[in-house]
Amino acid sequence: MSEIVKELLYTGKAKDVYKTGNEDEVIIKFRDDITALDGGRKDTLSKKGEYNALISAKLFEILEEHGVSTQYIRLVEPNEMLTKSLEMIPLEVICRNIATGSLLRKYPFHKNQRLDPPVIQFDYKNDVYHDPMLNDSIITALKIATQEELDKIREITHVINKVLYKFLNECGLILVDFKIEFGFDKEGNIVLGDEISPDTTRLWDIETHDNFDKDIFRKGEKGVVDAYHRVVDLVLTAEEKEKWNVEKIEM
Repeated sequence: MSEIVKELLYTGKAKDVYKTGNEDEVIIKFRDDITALDGGRKDTLSKKGEYNALISAKLFEILEEHGVSTQYIRLVEPNEMLTKSLEMIPLEVICRNIATGSLLRKYPFHKNQRLDPPVIQFDYKNDVYHDPMLNDSIITALKIATQEELDKIREITHVINKVLYKFLNECGLILVDFKIEFGFDKEGNIVLGDEISPDTTRLWDIETHDNFDKDIFRKGEKGVVDAYHRVVDLVLTAEEKEKWNVEKIEM
C-alpha cells in the first residue's frame, strides 16, 4: 500500500477509496474481486484489479489529452490510482454502440445492430432499487441532477465515446458499450470519475468478435484474467508495460 494512503473512506464491490493527507485527493485501490448478475456471482481473480487500474489510467490519460476532464491524477501502484476527490452523482451513464446484452432482452433490436447515433441511457446507482433505468423527468424530480447538468453529461459522454472508440479501434478492439460515472469537483464542474475498464465496458476483438470483458465472467466461462491481460497488452505502450512490470503474453 502506498505511503500516502491514510484512512479507508469507502468500500465498493471491487474498489476501495482512501483519504489522503490532501482533502482534495483520494486513493482508489482496485481489488481482485469480481461480481456479476446483481451480486449473484462473485469471485477473486489474481491480477484483475491491477489490470483494471492500468487500463483505466491509460484511457483517462487519452481522454485528458482530448480535453475531457477526469478525476485521474496518476498511478501510485499498479492497482492504486491517485485521483481528485469528487462528489459523485448517483447515475450510471451507459453508452451503446452495438445492440447486445440487456438491450436485446428488453427491446426489439437485432443482435449486433449498429446504433447510429449511439444510445445513451441513465440508470439510478442504487443497490436497494437494483439500478433501474431513469428518464430525465425522474432524475430531475429526484433532484439527482438538473436538466442542464444532464445535457452536459450527454455531451461529454458523446465525446468520450468518439475518442475511445477511435483509440480502441486502432488497438484492435471494438468498443461495443460502456458504463461511466460523473461527479462534481470542488469548483462544481462535472468531471468523469470511477473507472473505464473491462469491468465496465464490452470490448470485442475487431476480427473475431471474441469478448475481452466481464461478459466472460457473466457467462460462467474461464479466461477472464487472460482477457483483461490481453487488453492491457493492446492499449499500453512497450514503455508503460515495462514501467509497471506487465508480464509478456505468450502467443
